Amino acid sequence: MAQPPDISETFVREVDENLRRDQLRDFFKAYSSWIIAGVVLFLAASGGLIWWQQHQVQRAEAEVEQLAQIYKDVGSGDMSKAPQQLDELAKSGSKAVRASALFARAAVDLQQNDAKAAGSIYKSIADDSGMPKPYRDAALVRRVALEFDNLQPQDVVAQLEPLTKPGEPWFGTAGELTALALIKQGKKQQAAQLFATIAKDAGVPQPIRTRAAQVAGSLGVDTNAASPPQAQ
Repeated sequence: MAQPPDISETFVREVDENLRRDQLRDFFKAYSSWIIAGVVLFLAASGGLIWWQQHQVQRAEAEVEQLAQIYKDVGSGDMSKAPQQLDELAKSGSKAVRASALFARAAVDLQQNDAKAAGSIYKSIADDSGMPKPYRDAALVRRVALEFDNLQPQDVVAQLEPLTKPGEPWFGTAGELTALALIKQGKKQQAAQLFATIAKDAGVPQPIRTRAAQVAGSLGVDTNAASPPQAQ
């Protein structure tokens, strides 16, 4: 009886490769238009993203230049356009530009004796969770300092408590305000100890340290902190 022809492994592999090639060719014939459309959309999206990022950078640079010009105008006494210009910049997509514009706007309000408006701006910055923490902390300290006489002492202590710790950037100013609030509460010894801590903290600006040492001394605590600061 005749034997069937031997089908080698090489022959099977060649048939398999030809089949795959034909399937791939048929696939591209059927879906080539969709593939091309997808590539075009990908390139368009990538190009759009690059353009948008560059546009945002250019816009931020222009806004920074505008801020600088506003500062120059205000410094020379020309404040006629500053409020409106700062209000526009306060809508910026750049958090740094937005914060700078808001702080400048509050400064303009203070210069125009509108402490209520300035306090409202500081509060909006401090309460804005989208702002970086350094901006929020600065706004909180400024608002409390501005409204100190109208705030209850316990509210001052509670609001500034997170910042009234050695090592915090605002420890000096926040500590002073807290100590003054403690004095209002009749807690003079506690206030004196806080002033003494401020006076001994090398991270606090020297003018604040000197003032704190003087107040601590007047409250009966000798800090010996009036010596010259160490060279940096």
